[in-house]
Amino acid sequence: MSTSWKTALSVGVLAASAYTSPAFADSLPGKGVSIQPLQSTVAEETFQTLIVNRALEALGYDVQDTKEVDYNVAYTSIAKGDATFLAVGWFPLHADKYQMAGGDEKFYRQGQYVSGAAQGYLIDKKTAEEFGITNIGQLKDPKVAQLFDANDDGKADLTGCNPGWGCEMVVEHQLDAFELRDTVTHNQGNYAAIIADTISRYKKGESILYYTWTPYWVSGVLVPGKDVVWLEVPFSSLPGDRKDVDTTLSNGKNYGFEMNAMSIVANKTFAKNNPAAAKLFEIMKLNINDVSAQNMMMSQGKNSSADIESHVNGWIKANQKQFDYWVSEAKKAAH
Repeated sequence: MSTSWKTALSVGVLAASAYTSPAFADSLPGKGVSIQPLQSTVAEETFQTLIVNRALEALGYDVQDTKEVDYNVAYTSIAKGDATFLAVGWFPLHADKYQMAGGDEKFYRQGQYVSGAAQGYLIDKKTAEEFGITNIGQLKDPKVAQLFDANDDGKADLTGCNPGWGCEMVVEHQLDAFELRDTVTHNQGNYAAIIADTISRYKKGESILYYTWTPYWVSGVLVPGKDVVWLEVPFSSLPGDRKDVDTTLSNGKNYGFEMNAMSIVANKTFAKNNPAAAKLFEIMKLNINDVSAQNMMMSQGKNSSADIESHVNGWIKANQKQFDYWVSEAKKAAH
């Protein structure tokens, strides 16, 4: 990521340039059309969503305030036409949710908005090296599991995944598949609060075990390879329709999860009737490192609505040519 991008992101000096650029002076295909964006309750997805909203506004669409809902509600609402799109649909993680809500018959999903998103289990590097722990399957041994016991119940405490996110289904499935139920407790609830406690324990020198994903600010605080290490899994094992999927990555490591990408998921009828928006959803691409950098600033206290708006302004200003290109191509699709 360039220094100029970081500066623009933190300063956020866009003013009205996103709307006054020559690329937007032509006819506006979205004029008179209302759009309802949705996002999950994960605040770190606001940045990605707002950039899409800004591009839609540049096309003339009347973009309503984004509503925060559970992922399951998002897919159901978009399928019914009660909402227009979700900017951060995780695939293949959300494959089951997508299919259950109607799949390709109800949704328009083309392209990858953010790609290269990893997820899995990590432990602190000190404990990993001292006890030779490289695989979560080793926690089947009660003595190994007790190293990560935060509440003295004899079981490892895994900082896990919120119900409804999709990742919790994988974690729950794998605890059974790897025979870890007797030695590992999956702690769920408010992830931000639980991971904050985990980081606090790490700073006190305690051993930690947690699930996380990228892009997210956690890996900027607990840096893989420096502070923590990824754990491999004994074998590939996913729930539902993905039960036969091999989760081994191109580097030969198997962290138990497939690499994910975020795709913009829209109502299919809306996309058919609005080729400009459909084209925009297809071609928009956001660098995963830009998302991580913005998420890191949120973790450092710059997390108000005004702060995030400023981050969006800064990103657009630093990437104005790219932004204008998206809008220009979307306009062409309308003709």
